[in-house]
Amino acid sequence: MKSSNIGGQAVMEGVMMMNKDRYSVAVRRPDGEIEVKVEQHKPLTKHKGLLKVPILRGVFSFADSMIVGMSSLMYSASFYEDEEEEKKKPATKEEEEQQKAKKEKTDKLMMYGTVTFSVVIAVVLFLMVPYFLSELLHKAGAGTTLTAVAEAFVRVALFLGYLAAISRMEDIQRVFMYHGAEHKAIHCFEHGLPMTPENARQFPRLHVRCGTAFLIMVMVIAILVYTIFPLSAIISGFGVPDGLPKLVLVIVARIVLMPVIAGISYEITVKWAGSHPDNPLVKVILWPGMQMQYLTTHEPDDAQMECAIAAMQAVLAREDAEEAKTAAKPVPAAS
Repeated sequence: MKSSNIGGQAVMEGVMMMNKDRYSVAVRRPDGEIEVKVEQHKPLTKHKGLLKVPILRGVFSFADSMIVGMSSLMYSASFYEDEEEEKKKPATKEEEEQQKAKKEKTDKLMMYGTVTFSVVIAVVLFLMVPYFLSELLHKAGAGTTLTAVAEAFVRVALFLGYLAAISRMEDIQRVFMYHGAEHKAIHCFEHGLPMTPENARQFPRLHVRCGTAFLIMVMVIAILVYTIFPLSAIISGFGVPDGLPKLVLVIVARIVLMPVIAGISYEITVKWAGSHPDNPLVKVILWPGMQMQYLTTHEPDDAQMECAIAAMQAVLAREDAEEAKTAAKPVPAAS
């Protein structure tokens, strides 16, 4: 089996596939047809030297994935707007251009707003709540190690509860089916088989480079980091009193550490595990994340597999076209 750097994401009634600096989105429209879009991605940094630095490259990659993922999600959602939009009277060409420009601006604002809201919720739910509970244990006489373990347990429990809650929603269940289709399509490509629903269906819906496995690895690395470097105790050692000042410093320190933790997790789950999927040690380390994928992926139907394959073929076709164009350039004559 060959390894690839192709990653993806399930979107509303579709799949996004990303390969190097290009990504494609295939969406099943309400009329049943598949709409495919291929775009060039502009990374946050064009400095290739930074993208070769371990851990740091993971930070940029994670941020780029967030941007592309939100953009793809907004694009897929545009096919399922309210029916009232379809009933509006036909607009002139000038009005359509104005509406398009306004919609693009609104979509960008919504994307940034959603990302900001998600970050705030993540900080409150997965950083502040576990910290408050661990502080209660610490005041009750629990040791540093016990409070760190208890905090980690609460964080994992919150994450599992969140997944269990949203998985009961019908729309999310369909997204999880497309998530499974995305994994199967990538497996099919990495095994060198023709991209057909029949071939892709034989593969598991789990994948070592899945974002779910990455998130679990982030939690595991965070447990180790916060156990080795108990921020609350360290900050108290500098004479910072309990209360709001200490809370603010602990939260800020954890936010600052998150890119480092994410970078380490990227090196383990994407670079190392993605390149050695059959390594026994990889299977042991990624076992929790792989098991979690049974919650975040469902078995897809053939229509969903077709979407994932369409996205894969589109991003590969664009790469082949670029390579053919480069190969066709005339070679300068020797002087």
